[in-house]
Amino acid sequence: MIKILHLADIHMGSGFSHGRINPDTGLNTRLEDFVKTLSHCIDQALTQGVDLVIFGGDAFPDATPPPYVQEAFAGQFRRLVDAQIPTVLLVGNHDQHSQGQGGASLCIYRTLGVPGIVVGDTLTTHRIQTRNGFVQVITLPWLTRSTLMTRQETEGLSLSEVHQLLIERLQVVLEAEIRRLDPNIPTILLGHLMADNASLGAERFLAVGKGFLIPLSMLARPCFDYVALGHVHRHQNLNKSNNPPVVYPGSIERVDFSEEKEDKGYVMVELERGSAKWEFCPLPVRIFHTIEVDVSKAEDPQAAIVKAIAKYNIQDAVIRLIYKLRSEQLDLIDNAALHKLLAPAHTYTIQPELVSQLARPRVPELSASNSIDPIEALRTYLNNREDLKDIATSMLEAAHKLLAADEENWIEPSSVEENTNQINQIKLDNTEHQLRLL
Repeated sequence: MIKILHLADIHMGSGFSHGRINPDTGLNTRLEDFVKTLSHCIDQALTQGVDLVIFGGDAFPDATPPPYVQEAFAGQFRRLVDAQIPTVLLVGNHDQHSQGQGGASLCIYRTLGVPGIVVGDTLTTHRIQTRNGFVQVITLPWLTRSTLMTRQETEGLSLSEVHQLLIERLQVVLEAEIRRLDPNIPTILLGHLMADNASLGAERFLAVGKGFLIPLSMLARPCFDYVALGHVHRHQNLNKSNNPPVVYPGSIERVDFSEEKEDKGYVMVELERGSAKWEFCPLPVRIFHTIEVDVSKAEDPQAAIVKAIAKYNIQDAVIRLIYKLRSEQLDLIDNAALHKLLAPAHTYTIQPELVSQLARPRVPELSASNSIDPIEALRTYLNNREDLKDIATSMLEAAHKLLAADEENWIEPSSVEENTNQINQIKLDNTEHQLRLL
Protein backbone atom coordinates (compact mmCIF):
# COMPACT_ATOMS: atom_id res chain seq x y z
CA MET A 1 0.00 0.00 0.00
CA ILE A 2 1.36 3.40 -1.06
CA LYS A 3 0.13 6.51 0.73
CA ILE A 4 -0.24 9.64 -1.39
CA LEU A 5 -1.17 13.24 -0.67
CA HIS A 6 -2.90 14.93 -3.60
CA LEU A 7 -3.28 18.73 -3.64
CA ALA A 8 -3.75 21.31 -6.38
CA ASP A 9 -4.33 24.96 -7.23
CA ILE A 10 -2.24 26.61 -4.54
CA HIS A 11 -2.21 30.01 -6.33
CA MET A 12 0.41 31.32 -3.93
CA GLY A 13 0.20 35.11 -3.99
CA SER A 14 -3.49 35.43 -4.91
CA GLY A 15 -6.14 37.51 -3.21
CA PHE A 16 -3.96 40.37 -1.96
CA SER A 17 -6.95 42.71 -2.28
CA HIS A 18 -8.61 40.80 0.57
CA GLY A 19 -5.65 41.20 2.90
CA ARG A 20 -3.60 43.91 4.57
CA ILE A 21 0.08 44.44 5.30
CA ASN A 22 1.35 42.73 8.43
CA PRO A 23 3.50 45.40 10.14
CA ASP A 24 5.67 42.72 11.77
CA THR A 25 6.61 40.94 8.52
CA GLY A 26 5.90 43.49 5.82
CA LEU A 27 3.94 40.80 3.93
CA ASN A 28 0.34 40.78 2.82
CA THR A 29 -1.73 38.77 5.29
CA ARG A 30 -3.37 36.80 2.50
CA LEU A 31 0.04 35.57 1.36
CA GLU A 32 0.62 34.48 4.94
CA ASP A 33 -2.72 32.67 4.85
CA PHE A 34 -1.70 30.72 1.76
CA VAL A 35 1.70 29.85 3.25
CA LYS A 36 0.06 28.70 6.47
CA THR A 37 -2.42 26.48 4.61
CA LEU A 38 0.27 24.95 2.39
CA SER A 39 2.40 24.38 5.49
CA HIS A 40 -0.50 22.47 7.04
CA CYS A 41 -0.62 20.19 3.97
CA ILE A 42 3.13 19.53 4.19
CA ASP A 43 2.80 18.89 7.94
CA GLN A 44 0.27 16.16 7.19
CA ALA A 45 2.53 14.59 4.60
CA LEU A 46 5.36 14.44 7.14
CA THR A 47 3.33 13.20 10.11
CA GLN A 48 1.02 10.78 8.28
CA GLY A 49 3.81 8.74 6.69
CA VAL A 50 3.05 9.80 3.11
CA ASP A 51 5.12 8.04 0.43
CA LEU A 52 4.43 10.47 -2.45
CA VAL A 53 3.04 13.98 -2.91
CA ILE A 54 1.38 14.89 -6.21
CA PHE A 55 0.54 18.49 -7.05
CA GLY A 56 -2.08 19.11 -9.76
CA GLY A 57 -0.83 22.45 -11.06
CA ASP A 58 -1.25 26.23 -10.69
CA ALA A 59 1.38 27.04 -8.10
CA PHE A 60 1.07 30.82 -8.61
CA PRO A 61 -1.42 33.31 -10.10
CA ASP A 62 0.85 33.69 -13.14
CA ALA A 63 4.15 32.46 -14.55
CA THR A 64 6.25 35.31 -13.15
CA PRO A 65 5.60 35.49 -9.40
CA PRO A 66 7.67 37.90 -7.27
CA PRO A 67 10.81 36.35 -5.73
CA TYR A 68 9.42 36.45 -2.18
CA VAL A 69 6.34 34.48 -3.33
CA GLN A 70 8.54 31.90 -5.09
CA GLU A 71 10.63 31.62 -1.94
CA ALA A 72 7.55 31.00 0.21
CA PHE A 73 6.43 28.22 -2.15
CA ALA A 74 9.87 26.62 -2.42
CA GLY A 75 10.41 26.77 1.34
CA GLN A 76 7.47 24.47 1.96
CA PHE A 77 8.32 21.90 -0.73
CA ARG A 78 11.93 21.90 0.46
CA ARG A 79 10.61 20.20 3.60
CA LEU A 80 9.51 17.23 1.46
CA VAL A 81 12.95 17.07 -0.16
CA ASP A 82 14.58 17.00 3.27
CA ALA A 83 12.24 14.18 4.33
CA GLN A 84 13.03 12.28 1.11
CA ILE A 85 9.40 12.20 0.02
CA PRO A 86 9.24 12.24 -3.79
CA THR A 87 7.03 14.98 -5.24
CA VAL A 88 5.48 15.54 -8.66
CA LEU A 89 4.83 19.19 -9.63
CA LEU A 90 2.45 19.40 -12.58
CA VAL A 91 2.40 22.50 -14.78
CA GLY A 92 -0.98 24.26 -14.90
CA ASN A 93 -2.25 27.03 -17.14
CA HIS A 94 -1.18 29.73 -14.64
CA ASP A 95 2.33 28.27 -14.51
CA GLN A 96 2.93 28.61 -18.24
CA HIS A 97 4.50 31.55 -20.05
CA SER A 98 2.47 32.93 -22.96
CA GLN A 99 0.06 30.02 -23.08
CA GLY A 100 2.74 27.37 -23.33
CA GLN A 101 5.45 29.27 -25.23
CA GLY A 102 8.62 29.97 -23.27
CA GLY A 103 8.60 27.36 -20.53
CA ALA A 104 6.96 27.30 -17.12
CA SER A 105 7.77 28.74 -13.71
CA LEU A 106 8.06 25.27 -12.11
CA CYS A 107 10.74 24.09 -14.57
CA ILE A 108 13.43 25.76 -12.42
CA TYR A 109 13.20 22.79 -10.04
CA ARG A 110 14.26 20.43 -12.83
CA THR A 111 16.99 22.79 -14.02
CA LEU A 112 18.47 22.93 -10.52
CA GLY A 113 18.26 19.16 -10.22
CA VAL A 114 16.35 19.28 -6.93
CA PRO A 115 16.41 15.66 -5.68
CA GLY A 116 13.05 13.93 -5.47
CA ILE A 117 11.22 16.62 -7.47
CA VAL A 118 9.62 15.62 -10.78
CA VAL A 119 8.29 18.41 -12.99
CA GLY A 120 5.39 17.44 -15.24
CA ASP A 121 5.49 19.86 -18.17
CA THR A 122 4.99 17.26 -20.90
CA LEU A 123 2.65 14.34 -21.47
CA THR A 124 4.85 11.45 -20.43
CA THR A 125 5.12 8.65 -17.88
CA HIS A 126 7.32 8.88 -14.79
CA ARG A 127 8.31 5.75 -12.88
CA ILE A 128 8.82 6.85 -9.30
CA GLN A 129 10.26 4.81 -6.47
CA THR A 130 8.75 5.36 -3.05
CA ARG A 131 9.47 3.76 0.31
CA ASN A 132 6.70 1.26 -0.35
CA GLY A 133 7.25 0.47 -3.99
CA PHE A 134 7.07 1.93 -7.47
CA VAL A 135 4.32 4.16 -8.87
CA GLN A 136 3.70 5.10 -12.49
CA VAL A 137 2.52 8.69 -12.93
CA ILE A 138 1.38 9.92 -16.33
CA THR A 139 1.63 13.71 -16.30
CA LEU A 140 -0.85 15.62 -18.44
CA PRO A 141 -0.09 19.36 -18.14
CA TRP A 142 -2.45 22.11 -19.31
CA LEU A 143 -2.97 21.75 -23.06
CA THR A 144 -3.15 24.53 -25.60
CA ARG A 145 -3.66 24.09 -29.31
CA SER A 146 0.07 24.67 -29.88
CA THR A 147 0.88 21.67 -27.67
CA LEU A 148 -0.29 19.07 -30.18
CA MET A 149 -0.95 21.05 -33.38
CA THR A 150 0.81 23.53 -35.64
CA ARG A 151 -0.60 26.89 -36.64
CA GLN A 152 -0.97 25.68 -40.24
CA GLU A 153 -3.11 22.73 -39.13
CA THR A 154 -5.58 24.95 -37.26
CA GLU A 155 -5.75 27.78 -39.77
CA GLY A 156 -9.29 28.28 -41.04
CA LEU A 157 -10.85 25.86 -38.52
CA SER A 158 -13.63 26.82 -36.13
CA LEU A 159 -13.06 26.56 -32.38
CA SER A 160 -15.17 23.38 -32.21
CA GLU A 161 -13.17 21.82 -35.05
CA VAL A 162 -9.91 22.72 -33.32
CA HIS A 163 -11.25 21.20 -30.10
CA GLN A 164 -12.18 17.96 -31.85
CA LEU A 165 -8.78 17.74 -33.53
CA LEU A 166 -7.02 18.37 -30.22
CA ILE A 167 -8.98 15.57 -28.51
CA GLU A 168 -8.13 13.18 -31.35
CA ARG A 169 -4.41 14.03 -31.09
CA LEU A 170 -4.51 13.71 -27.31
CA GLN A 171 -6.17 10.31 -27.60
CA VAL A 172 -3.36 9.04 -29.81
CA VAL A 173 -0.57 10.33 -27.53
CA LEU A 174 -2.28 9.07 -24.37
CA GLU A 175 -2.83 5.62 -25.88
CA ALA A 176 0.88 5.43 -26.68
CA GLU A 177 1.72 6.10 -23.02
CA ILE A 178 -0.83 3.55 -21.81
CA ARG A 179 0.67 0.83 -24.00
CA ARG A 180 4.04 1.35 -22.32
CA LEU A 181 2.68 0.97 -18.78
CA ASP A 182 3.77 -1.89 -16.55
CA PRO A 183 0.48 -3.68 -15.66
CA ASN A 184 1.89 -4.80 -12.32
CA ILE A 185 2.63 -1.31 -10.98
CA PRO A 186 -0.07 1.05 -9.67
CA THR A 187 -0.77 3.91 -12.07
CA ILE A 188 -1.87 7.51 -11.57
CA LEU A 189 -3.00 9.90 -14.26
CA LEU A 190 -2.12 13.41 -13.04
CA GLY A 191 -3.79 16.07 -15.19
CA HIS A 192 -4.43 19.80 -15.11
CA LEU A 193 -7.54 20.05 -17.23
CA MET A 194 -11.22 20.82 -17.50
CA ALA A 195 -13.27 17.63 -17.59
CA ASP A 196 -16.52 17.89 -19.50
CA ASN A 197 -18.84 17.38 -16.52
CA ALA A 198 -16.98 19.25 -13.79
CA SER A 199 -18.73 21.87 -11.65
CA LEU A 200 -16.84 25.12 -11.98
CA GLY A 201 -15.43 27.41 -9.31
CA ALA A 202 -13.40 30.61 -9.45
CA GLU A 203 -11.15 29.21 -12.17
CA ARG A 204 -13.74 30.38 -14.72
CA PHE A 205 -12.75 33.96 -13.80
CA LEU A 206 -9.03 33.23 -13.47
CA ALA A 207 -8.54 31.28 -16.70
CA VAL A 208 -5.39 32.04 -18.67
CA GLY A 209 -5.83 31.20 -22.32
CA LYS A 210 -8.55 29.06 -23.85
CA GLY A 211 -8.89 25.60 -22.42
CA PHE A 212 -10.53 22.53 -23.89
CA LEU A 213 -13.03 20.14 -22.35
CA ILE A 214 -11.62 16.64 -21.93
CA PRO A 215 -14.20 13.82 -22.09
CA LEU A 216 -14.57 11.90 -18.84
CA SER A 217 -14.44 8.67 -20.85
CA MET A 218 -10.81 9.46 -21.68
CA LEU A 219 -9.95 9.66 -17.98
CA ALA A 220 -12.11 7.03 -16.23
CA ARG A 221 -10.34 3.95 -17.56
CA PRO A 222 -9.36 0.70 -15.81
CA CYS A 223 -5.71 1.15 -16.74
CA PHE A 224 -5.59 3.99 -14.19
CA ASP A 225 -5.91 3.24 -10.48
CA TYR A 226 -6.40 6.89 -9.51
CA VAL A 227 -6.97 10.01 -11.63
CA ALA A 228 -5.63 13.10 -9.85
CA LEU A 229 -6.80 16.38 -11.33
CA GLY A 230 -6.16 20.08 -10.91
CA HIS A 231 -7.62 23.31 -12.34
CA VAL A 232 -11.17 23.23 -10.91
CA HIS A 233 -11.26 24.89 -7.49
CA ARG A 234 -14.30 23.00 -6.18
CA HIS A 235 -13.61 19.57 -4.68
CA GLN A 236 -15.43 16.75 -6.50
CA ASN A 237 -15.20 13.15 -7.69
CA LEU A 238 -16.39 12.91 -11.29
CA ASN A 239 -16.67 9.13 -11.48
CA LYS A 240 -19.68 7.85 -9.54
CA SER A 241 -18.53 4.24 -9.91
CA ASN A 242 -15.27 5.26 -8.20
CA ASN A 243 -13.40 2.85 -10.47
CA PRO A 244 -11.13 4.63 -10.83
CA PRO A 245 -11.74 7.74 -8.71
CA VAL A 246 -11.48 10.91 -10.84
CA VAL A 247 -10.84 13.57 -8.21
CA TYR A 248 -10.39 17.31 -8.07
CA PRO A 249 -9.15 18.15 -4.55
CA GLY A 250 -10.03 21.81 -5.19
CA SER A 251 -7.89 24.79 -4.26
CA ILE A 252 -6.30 24.93 -0.81
CA GLU A 253 -7.46 28.50 -0.03
CA ARG A 254 -10.35 30.74 -1.03
CA VAL A 255 -9.26 32.94 -3.90
CA ASP A 256 -12.27 35.28 -3.81
CA PHE A 257 -15.93 35.55 -2.79
CA SER A 258 -17.07 33.11 -5.48
CA GLU A 259 -15.59 30.38 -3.25
CA GLU A 260 -16.92 31.58 0.11
CA LYS A 261 -19.22 28.55 0.57
CA GLU A 262 -16.76 25.90 -0.65
CA ASP A 263 -14.73 23.63 1.61
CA LYS A 264 -11.01 23.75 0.90
CA GLY A 265 -8.61 20.88 1.41
CA TYR A 266 -6.48 18.09 -0.01
CA VAL A 267 -6.99 14.37 -0.66
CA MET A 268 -5.26 11.46 1.06
CA VAL A 269 -5.01 8.31 -1.05
CA GLU A 270 -4.10 4.70 -0.23
CA LEU A 271 -3.05 3.16 -3.53
CA GLU A 272 -2.34 -0.33 -4.77
CA ARG A 273 -2.67 -2.00 -8.15
CA GLY A 274 -6.38 -2.16 -8.98
CA SER A 275 -7.54 -0.20 -5.95
CA ALA A 276 -7.51 3.34 -4.55
CA LYS A 277 -9.10 4.41 -1.29
CA TRP A 278 -9.28 8.16 -0.88
CA GLU A 279 -10.49 10.74 1.62
CA PHE A 280 -11.03 14.49 1.33
CA CYS A 281 -9.36 16.32 4.21
CA PRO A 282 -10.71 19.84 4.89
CA LEU A 283 -8.30 22.65 5.74
CA PRO A 284 -8.83 25.44 8.30
CA VAL A 285 -8.93 28.43 5.96
CA ARG A 286 -9.93 32.07 6.26
CA ILE A 287 -13.72 32.62 6.33
CA PHE A 288 -15.39 34.79 3.67
CA HIS A 289 -18.86 36.24 4.30
CA THR A 290 -21.11 38.27 2.01
CA ILE A 291 -23.69 40.24 4.04
CA GLU A 292 -26.39 41.43 1.65
CA VAL A 293 -29.46 43.36 2.78
CA ASP A 294 -32.17 45.45 1.07
CA VAL A 295 -33.10 48.43 3.26
CA SER A 296 -34.93 50.41 0.57
CA LYS A 297 -38.27 49.88 2.34
CA ALA A 298 -36.97 50.10 5.90
CA GLU A 299 -38.00 53.05 8.07
CA ASP A 300 -34.63 52.87 9.84
CA PRO A 301 -32.10 51.60 7.23
CA GLN A 302 -29.15 51.96 9.63
CA ALA A 303 -30.80 49.65 12.17
CA ALA A 304 -31.63 47.13 9.45
CA ILE A 305 -27.99 47.01 8.32
CA VAL A 306 -26.72 46.64 11.89
CA LYS A 307 -29.17 43.78 12.45
CA ALA A 308 -27.97 42.01 9.29
CA ILE A 309 -24.32 42.27 10.37
CA ALA A 310 -25.14 40.91 13.82
CA LYS A 311 -26.22 37.58 12.28
CA TYR A 312 -22.61 36.78 11.31
CA ASN A 313 -19.44 36.05 13.21
CA ILE A 314 -17.19 38.56 11.50
CA GLN A 315 -14.14 38.16 13.76
CA ASP A 316 -11.03 37.75 11.53
CA ALA A 317 -13.22 37.05 8.48
CA VAL A 318 -13.12 38.71 5.07
CA ILE A 319 -16.39 40.60 4.85
CA ARG A 320 -18.30 42.11 1.95
CA LEU A 321 -21.28 44.26 3.03
CA ILE A 322 -23.76 45.05 0.26
CA TYR A 323 -26.84 47.07 1.07
CA LYS A 324 -29.52 48.43 -1.26
CA LEU A 325 -31.23 51.73 -0.53
CA ARG A 326 -33.05 54.65 -2.11
CA SER A 327 -31.23 57.89 -2.86
CA GLU A 328 -33.24 59.81 -0.26
CA GLN A 329 -32.03 57.35 2.42
CA LEU A 330 -28.35 58.16 1.94
CA ASP A 331 -28.35 60.77 4.71
CA LEU A 332 -29.79 58.18 7.12
CA ILE A 333 -26.68 55.97 6.93
CA ASP A 334 -23.95 56.50 9.52
CA ASN A 335 -20.87 55.28 7.63
CA ALA A 336 -18.52 55.89 10.54
CA ALA A 337 -20.64 53.60 12.72
CA LEU A 338 -20.60 50.87 10.05
CA HIS A 339 -16.79 51.04 9.78
CA LYS A 340 -16.51 50.76 13.56
CA LEU A 341 -18.92 47.81 13.61
CA LEU A 342 -16.92 45.95 10.94
CA ALA A 343 -13.53 46.68 12.53
CA PRO A 344 -13.17 43.16 14.07
CA ALA A 345 -13.12 41.66 10.55
CA HIS A 346 -9.81 40.75 8.93
CA THR A 347 -10.69 43.05 6.04
CA TYR A 348 -14.00 44.39 4.77
CA THR A 349 -15.61 46.33 1.96
CA ILE A 350 -18.86 48.32 2.04
CA GLN A 351 -20.85 48.51 -1.19
CA PRO A 352 -24.03 50.64 -1.15
CA GLU A 353 -26.28 50.14 -4.18
CA LEU A 354 -28.99 52.63 -5.15
CA VAL A 355 -32.36 51.13 -6.05
CA SER A 356 -33.62 52.57 -9.34
CA GLN A 357 -36.61 54.86 -8.97
CA LEU A 358 -37.99 53.35 -12.17
CA ALA A 359 -37.76 49.75 -10.98
CA ARG A 360 -41.24 49.32 -9.50
CA PRO A 361 -43.41 46.21 -9.20
CA ARG A 362 -46.16 45.64 -11.74
CA VAL A 363 -49.69 46.69 -10.83
CA PRO A 364 -51.78 43.45 -10.63
CA GLU A 365 -54.90 45.17 -11.99
CA LEU A 366 -53.04 45.94 -15.22
CA SER A 367 -52.05 42.37 -16.08
CA ALA A 368 -52.70 41.13 -19.60
CA SER A 369 -55.44 38.79 -18.34
CA ASN A 370 -57.59 41.68 -17.07
CA SER A 371 -59.85 43.56 -19.50
CA ILE A 372 -59.93 47.20 -18.46
CA ASP A 373 -60.99 50.52 -20.00
CA PRO A 374 -57.97 52.54 -21.20
CA ILE A 375 -58.88 55.54 -19.05
CA GLU A 376 -59.38 53.31 -16.00
CA ALA A 377 -56.07 51.61 -16.76
CA LEU A 378 -54.30 54.97 -16.85
CA ARG A 379 -56.05 56.11 -13.65
CA THR A 380 -55.05 52.85 -11.86
CA TYR A 381 -51.47 53.28 -13.04
CA LEU A 382 -51.31 56.89 -11.86
CA ASN A 383 -52.82 55.95 -8.49
CA ASN A 384 -49.81 53.66 -7.98
CA ARG A 385 -47.28 56.35 -8.91
CA GLU A 386 -46.80 58.79 -6.05
CA ASP A 387 -44.14 60.61 -8.03
CA LEU A 388 -46.70 61.49 -10.79
CA LYS A 389 -49.54 62.71 -8.60
CA ASP A 390 -48.84 66.40 -9.41
CA ILE A 391 -49.44 65.86 -13.13
CA ALA A 392 -51.97 63.00 -12.99
CA THR A 393 -54.97 65.25 -13.73
CA SER A 394 -53.29 66.78 -16.79
CA MET A 395 -52.39 63.34 -18.14
CA LEU A 396 -55.97 62.11 -17.73
CA GLU A 397 -57.38 65.17 -19.48
CA ALA A 398 -55.00 64.73 -22.41
CA ALA A 399 -55.91 61.05 -22.67
CA HIS A 400 -59.65 61.89 -22.72
CA LYS A 401 -59.13 64.34 -25.61
CA LEU A 402 -57.11 61.84 -27.65
CA LEU A 403 -59.66 59.07 -27.20
CA ALA A 404 -62.59 61.40 -27.99
CA ALA A 405 -60.95 62.55 -31.20
CA ASP A 406 -60.20 58.97 -32.21
CA GLU A 407 -63.83 57.94 -31.76
CA GLU A 408 -64.91 60.55 -34.34
CA ASN A 409 -62.47 58.89 -36.84
CA TRP A 410 -61.24 62.34 -37.71
CA ILE A 411 -58.80 64.54 -35.94
CA GLU A 412 -58.45 68.15 -36.95
CA PRO A 413 -54.84 68.97 -37.77
CA SER A 414 -54.92 71.73 -35.24
CA SER A 415 -56.19 69.24 -32.60
CA VAL A 416 -53.36 66.83 -33.37
CA GLU A 417 -50.80 69.59 -32.97
CA GLU A 418 -52.50 70.90 -29.84
CA ASN A 419 -52.76 67.47 -28.19
CA THR A 420 -49.24 66.51 -29.24
CA ASN A 421 -47.88 69.68 -27.71
CA GLN A 422 -49.88 69.01 -24.57
CA ILE A 423 -48.55 65.46 -24.25
CA ASN A 424 -44.97 66.65 -24.87
CA GLN A 425 -45.40 69.32 -22.22
CA ILE A 426 -46.67 66.69 -19.75
CA LYS A 427 -43.61 64.51 -20.56
CA LEU A 428 -41.34 67.51 -19.99
CA ASP A 429 -43.08 68.31 -16.69
CA ASN A 430 -42.74 64.64 -15.66
CA THR A 431 -39.00 64.66 -16.45
CA GLU A 432 -38.48 67.83 -14.43
CA HIS A 433 -40.53 66.29 -11.60
CA GLN A 434 -38.32 63.14 -11.61
CA LEU A 435 -35.19 65.26 -11.51
CA ARG A 436 -36.49 67.16 -8.50
CA LEU A 437 -37.10 63.84 -6.75
CA LEU A 438 -33.49 62.81 -7.33
